[in-house]
Amino acid sequence: MKTILKITKNELSTLFYSPIAWLILIIFTFQSGMSYAHAWSEALRSLALGYNLYGMTERLLLGWQGAISGMQGDLYLYIPLLTMGLMSQEYNRGSIKLLYSSPVTNKQIIFGKYLSMIIYALILVAILSIYYLFTACTIKNIDHPFVLSALLGVFLMICAYAAIGLFMSTLTSYQVVAAVGTLAVLAVLNYIGNVGQDIPFVRDITYWLSISGRADTFFKGMICSEDLLYFLLVIALFITFSILRLQAERTKRSTPQNILLYGSVIIITLMIGFLSARPAFRCYYDATEMKENTLTKNSLEVMEKLDGPLTITTYVNMLDEDYFRAMPRYYNEDFERFEKYIRFKPEIKLKYIYYYDSIQNPDLKRRYPGLSNEQCLEKICDAEDWSTKKILTPTQIRKIEDLSGEYNKFVRVIERGNGQKTFLRLYDDNFRYPSETEITAALKRMVVKSPMVAFLTGHGERSINGAGERDYYAFSQYKSFRNSLVNQGFDNMPLSLDSLNMIPENVDILVISDIRSSLSPKEQKIIEDYINKGGNLLIIGEPRRQDQMNPLLQPLGLKFMPGLLVRDNKDYPADLILSKPTPTAIKAIRGFYIMSYYDKSVTMPTAVGIEQIANKGFKATPLLTTDSTGSWNELETTNFVEDTIRINSTIGEIEQANTTMMYLTRQINGKEQRIVVLGDADCIGNGELTRTRDGIEASNFTLVTETFRLLANNEFPITTTRQRPSDDKAYLEEGAGIWLKILFMGIFPGILTVLSLMLWKKRRKK
Repeated sequence: MKTILKITKNELSTLFYSPIAWLILIIFTFQSGMSYAHAWSEALRSLALGYNLYGMTERLLLGWQGAISGMQGDLYLYIPLLTMGLMSQEYNRGSIKLLYSSPVTNKQIIFGKYLSMIIYALILVAILSIYYLFTACTIKNIDHPFVLSALLGVFLMICAYAAIGLFMSTLTSYQVVAAVGTLAVLAVLNYIGNVGQDIPFVRDITYWLSISGRADTFFKGMICSEDLLYFLLVIALFITFSILRLQAERTKRSTPQNILLYGSVIIITLMIGFLSARPAFRCYYDATEMKENTLTKNSLEVMEKLDGPLTITTYVNMLDEDYFRAMPRYYNEDFERFEKYIRFKPEIKLKYIYYYDSIQNPDLKRRYPGLSNEQCLEKICDAEDWSTKKILTPTQIRKIEDLSGEYNKFVRVIERGNGQKTFLRLYDDNFRYPSETEITAALKRMVVKSPMVAFLTGHGERSINGAGERDYYAFSQYKSFRNSLVNQGFDNMPLSLDSLNMIPENVDILVISDIRSSLSPKEQKIIEDYINKGGNLLIIGEPRRQDQMNPLLQPLGLKFMPGLLVRDNKDYPADLILSKPTPTAIKAIRGFYIMSYYDKSVTMPTAVGIEQIANKGFKATPLLTTDSTGSWNELETTNFVEDTIRINSTIGEIEQANTTMMYLTRQINGKEQRIVVLGDADCIGNGELTRTRDGIEASNFTLVTETFRLLANNEFPITTTRQRPSDDKAYLEEGAGIWLKILFMGIFPGILTVLSLMLWKKRRKK
């Protein structure tokens, strides 16, 4: 050990007597200080502009331009300059012969020189730690484990780069060649992850070998055993190579012997790495305060209940526009989308089945006009360098899974060992892939009963199958719409009462919207019986439907007010109502809190007010209301294009806030009954959900989501939101920005510059 330390001491002396080590320290300090000062300037500017600060730890140190994470992209430029002379200068000066003739072993030489690089790596980490300590003193509740995981990632990166550089320096007496060789090896390790991704076994090996992005998990606050072991294996691999290289110089082994030794080391390393990458052998530690890299509480509860084997089969129609998303070359990216779930259930298997079948894809017809499906498939397979024999025919795929209900589009089928199945889809939005919310909703279907939402039909109600502006297809069962009920864990169906004597037992939520013709006494009784049993209900009114719908509200102690609601507005029709959440709704419902925070509203064309007329045992809570000024219940005017609205107090028109969404609850039959009454049927229709208006920030999607979350007793849609981290306050003011630049871009690099010049002057005197 003394010999190793002596070699280390000599190497450090040589290193710090050379200008290159000091130059790298100065540049590293200046560059990281510039990133840190810039991050602070941006944060202080945001604070001055009135924005709330949160996640300050990540913002200052670990974000896109943070002082720590921002340096990882430049380390590959610094380390080769440090390591290029570790052994090369020994060859060049001839001192290697003295080492060989001395009682120093090859291992001692390599370990001694590598230890000097570890010490230099610790110096670089210490520089970054200055920003960490300064941040800890200037913000509230810094996330210490988060930062420490990132510093560990930086340290491991430097050590891995140094091991590679040390080995390259044993191969040549030319320092420049050693530096370029190190850069070449790093380039290969960066890009090898793209090699052989179409071949499963080769894909696993090359993807594991890739160093690209390996430290990203550390910078995200996640320590994964696979990534930790990767760096340790790379270090061990190239240190072993370096020792073998020196042994080969001393013993003059034959070429076959060298190949056998190097090959054995590589094979052992790959075997260990391959096993460490298997999901069953991975261990994780989430260092972030809010466990940002881990499934949320609701998702974890689902995973605990999901026992037995689970298979996620991706069915890929090669004629679909999204077929490329599941090609073998993207397997590892696809795996990462489910890694949070596989972490808690390693037995999850991912399967892929490729087929072709008829599909609505206009782009395909434009690209291959006049060609049959089979001919289009051949064109695509030629481009992908695939054999059509790998692709199942329509007849073959239908024997495995009938995907006609999914329109033969890209879809995943999640299947448990007991035969339960559910679908997971792509969505027509910018993100495309399912998030944790949709994945957990699909999995939860297998452990709890999905709420059945029945939409009453037969009286001119809004249709869940219609694509018109007034219909409800978009939010109920549009499979390519992320927020539709069918993608958020609900089942739905139309329901006619013509031949029934009661609401079916499997119905959890009954929706009655915009009745145009009155219910028969029999139908009225069926619904009243459903209410009396404690069934959850959504009743949606509309102006000029009060006579037909008020009998439904009578057992609830409510009624739809006569006339319709209006507001004084010069830009839009007076009957366009902007409903805002009440203080109670803001406090109790997160979606309404966010709506209020961003000053958004629910747009309601032609809405009717709701009022309580009697106490029927329900707790009535208004959730949405109109403005208290400039809005009233209009009883006279019906033409809002040609006529001018005005308040007529003599007939009862009063400027006040009117309720447009009422929430009723009561305890009955051992459970809480929940009923929502809305004053506008258009606000959740296909047209209004997709319409935008200048100057109006609408949040009608929130209304749909939160309404059905209430009616489903908060079981669905799944809530996957997290609390914000507590590091949400800075103790500096905007004027501190210039001083931070002086300190971190001037004083700190300046101190190192002075030290380097003093050492250089001292050496000159000697």
